[in-house]
Amino acid sequence: MPLEANRVYNFNPGPGTMPLPVLKEVQAEMLNFHGSGESIVEISHRAPQYAEVHAQAKADIKELMGLGDDYEVLFMTGGASTQFALLPLNFATKEHPGSYVLSGSFAEKCYKEGANLGVAEIAASSKEGGYKHVPTQDELKINSEAAYLHLCYNNTIYGTEYHYIPETNGVPLFADMSSDMLSRPLDFKRFDLIYAGVQKNLGPAGVTLVIAKRDLLAKSPEKLPTMFKYSTFLNKDSLFNTPPAFCIYFVGKVAAWIKAQGGLTVMAERNKKKADLLYAAIDNSDGFYRGHADKDSRSFMNVTFRLPSEELEKQFVAEAAEQALCGVKGHRSVGGMRASIYNAMPYEGVERLADFMEKFRKAHA
Repeated sequence: MPLEANRVYNFNPGPGTMPLPVLKEVQAEMLNFHGSGESIVEISHRAPQYAEVHAQAKADIKELMGLGDDYEVLFMTGGASTQFALLPLNFATKEHPGSYVLSGSFAEKCYKEGANLGVAEIAASSKEGGYKHVPTQDELKINSEAAYLHLCYNNTIYGTEYHYIPETNGVPLFADMSSDMLSRPLDFKRFDLIYAGVQKNLGPAGVTLVIAKRDLLAKSPEKLPTMFKYSTFLNKDSLFNTPPAFCIYFVGKVAAWIKAQGGLTVMAERNKKKADLLYAAIDNSDGFYRGHADKDSRSFMNVTFRLPSEELEKQFVAEAAEQALCGVKGHRSVGGMRASIYNAMPYEGVERLADFMEKFRKAHA
């Protein structure tokens, strides 16, 4: 997919780059959605036109994940950060705390929400080593009485990603997949609950996907406020109040685009090819570029690396932008570079970044 006029290659971690065909389709439908004479942002969420959008988005997501009727797709708001609190509120108690694996900044933030409620414990952590790897199965110390084991499946800031599904011995498995959702095939049936803020890989900010077993979602405590209960969204098909209709519509478009590309197997092949190209540029740079993540934990979504000095890093960001390669600056907490290569990032964009990296290295090594 060549670069369109006046558009850049967007390597930002979120909001991330979106499929150009989807953007064009949304643009074409904006003023008159399916002959209704209205925009999708004007149509009532109770109208049949929107009901079709809502149902199709749910169906396509479940189809891509290989899930059946025992799972439900919820459309919620507040981002993944709100889920950090809703999980312990709905499922954890002092007798059955949430068990958390700390593999990065957002995993740590999620744990702190449970800890603030007095219902959280740590199953494993890679913080002491600078979050350079995701804890292995052998590192996990899972309380058999835990309400759930929580993972952050891809860590955008540090550039690490799980490449295995932990064995929990019956403890429900929860995962924040905000930054690698629908990027590769997984045995999603091994997860009891998955959530994702969509703005990294699936759509515009404003909607959070929650995909979980229906019997789990039904267990919300009655004492919770209505909008804090997963059962509210389950029982009302995410339509208890006005949902973020445009965002759901957009996510449905992206899910349909993924299906049309060949599904998650094709996404995984493309994403690995893109990641391999950037990691080769790092590994073959004679130390000029230094990757943050351990090789066996490297992310296929967020490639993080440092240069020999902060001055060179600032220069790298500025010169990359001049080449329409934008959003490569690393997170302020760790510095360096970060190239986010989500599903919609074309191979040509990664190729151009790798070529720029080589030219910059030769000019400054």
